[in-house]
Amino acid sequence: MFKENSEAQSFISTPAMKREAIKTATAAALIPPHPTFQALRKIAANCKACDLWKTGTQTVFGEGSPHARIMFVGEQPGDREDLAGRPFVGPAGKLLDQALAQVGIDRANVYVTNVVKHFKWVPDERGKRRIHKKPRYSEINACRPWLDAELGVVKPQVLVCLGATAAQALLGKDFSVTRRRGELVESGLAPYVIATVHPSSILRAGDHESRRLQMESFVEDLRKIVPLLKKSRKAA
Repeated sequence: MFKENSEAQSFISTPAMKREAIKTATAAALIPPHPTFQALRKIAANCKACDLWKTGTQTVFGEGSPHARIMFVGEQPGDREDLAGRPFVGPAGKLLDQALAQVGIDRANVYVTNVVKHFKWVPDERGKRRIHKKPRYSEINACRPWLDAELGVVKPQVLVCLGATAAQALLGKDFSVTRRRGELVESGLAPYVIATVHPSSILRAGDHESRRLQMESFVEDLRKIVPLLKKSRKAA
C-alpha cells in the first residue's frame, strides 16, 4: 500500500530537522509540509521523538485506505502488532473485525491507527511475556503530530476513539468514556466523533457471559456509525 518516497528520504536525512525534533520532544519537526502516506510512513519508521523506539520492535503506523470515511484510533500497538508492524492484527483487532462485520462495515474501507506508534511494555515476573504498559503523557504528546498528520490526510467523516487513552488524547484529559460512550461529541477533528471502549477491555472480562454482554454493547456503539455515514453522504 505504501511505497518508497524520495521526498521522505531527503526530509529525514536533514540534520537540522532531527535536532529540532529532539529539542521539542515531539515528532512535529519530522512532518513534511504537504504529507502523503508514503512520506509519513517512511519518516515515522525512524522516529525517535520519545524513548519507546528503544524497546519497541518497530514503528507501527496506521493502515487502511487514505480515502477512508471512518478512522478508528486506539492507544498503542500490542505485542502482535509490534512484531507484525501492523495495527489491530492481534486478539483485540480480531474482535474489532467481528464487530465491524456484524454492523456491515468492511474493515478494508476504514483506517485504523493508534495514538502512540510504538509498543510500551514490561516483562512479566517470569520474563516470558511482554505486558502492555500505559504510555505516559509525554510519550503521547511526542507522538501526537503523527496522528494529526494522519487525520489531515484521511479527513474522516467519522472518528471513533477506542478507549480512554485515545479519547482523552483527542477530546481532552477530562473526557470519560464510561459516561459518554456512544455519544456524538462536538469536535473540530471530524464531522462526527464518538468514543467507545477499546476491544481489549472485552478480552479482559472475567467470564464468558461478561465478554458476551460487553461485546454486544461494543457492537451497538459501532452500529451508530452506519446512519452517520448516510448523513455524510447526503451532505456531500
